[in-house]
Amino acid sequence: MDRPATWFVTGTSRGLGLELVKQLLDRGDNVAATTRSTERLLSALGDVDTSRLLPLAVDLRDDEAVTQAVHQTSERFGGLDVVVNNAGYGFLAAVEETTDRDVRDMLDVQVVGVWNVLRAALPILREQRSGHIVNVSSILGLTAVPGWALYCAGKFALEGLSEALAAEVAGFDVKVTIVEPGYFRTDFLTTDSIALPAATTAAYPAIREMTAEHLRLQGSQLGDPVRGAAAIIGQVVSGDGPLRQLLGSDAHSYATAKVDALRANVEATAGTAPSTDFPAA
Repeated sequence: MDRPATWFVTGTSRGLGLELVKQLLDRGDNVAATTRSTERLLSALGDVDTSRLLPLAVDLRDDEAVTQAVHQTSERFGGLDVVVNNAGYGFLAAVEETTDRDVRDMLDVQVVGVWNVLRAALPILREQRSGHIVNVSSILGLTAVPGWALYCAGKFALEGLSEALAAEVAGFDVKVTIVEPGYFRTDFLTTDSIALPAATTAAYPAIREMTAEHLRLQGSQLGDPVRGAAAIIGQVVSGDGPLRQLLGSDAHSYATAKVDALRANVEATAGTAPSTDFPAA
C-alpha cells in the first residue's frame, strides 16, 4: 500500500495490547488505541513517538461510542486496515461462586464489546474489499479448566463468532485470525488485573489453591509479550497463516491434549450417534 497501515486496537494500556501499540508505532504505522484511561496509556508508552497515535477513551459496551471511535480513526488516518479486539480480563472462581453481575460484566467485554467493534468496522473493510480482523482469544477459548468457567465462556463465544465471521467475510478479501495465547509474562495474573469472586465457599479448596498458584506464577510465565506482539504483527503483515494462531509452547500442549480428547470422544460415539436418525426408507 502507498501509506502506513492503520490499526484499531482495543485494550491497549497494558499487556499484549500495549506491546502491540509500541511495535506498531515503531514500524511507522497509524494506531488508534482504545483504553479506559488514555493517561495511563500515554504514560506507559514513555518516550515512544506518538505522532501517529490516536488514543481513545472508549467504553466498549457503548455501541455509539465504539462507532464514533472507528469513524474518528478512519477520518484521522484516511482509512482502516486492521482491527485487533484485545480488550479483556481474567476471572477465577467456581461456577457456583460467580454472580449474575460477574457474568454480564465479562460477556459485555468479551462478546458484546467485540460485536460493537465489528459492526462499526466491517462496513469499511467490506466496501474497500480488504482488511484483517484479529480477535485475541486464549488457549482457554479452546479448552476449559476448573475455576476459569466464566473466562472460558467468553472466549469460547469469541471463537465461535470468529469462525463464522471468517467464512462470512472471506468473499470480501477480509481475513480473520483468532489468537490463542498461553500464559504470557504480562500483569494479567496480578491482583490489579484479574477479578476474583466477592464471596467464596469452602466446597472448592482445589480452586482456592489454584488461584494462589496462579498469583504466585506472576512474573515467571513462559510467554514473552514482545515476541507475542511481533508474531501477531508478522502474521497480519504476511497476509497468510491459519485461522488460529497459537502463541506459546504451553498453548500448543493444551491444544494438542484438547484435540486428542475430542477425537477420542468422537470415536467413542461413532456407533451410537446414528441411532437417533430416522430409519432409512
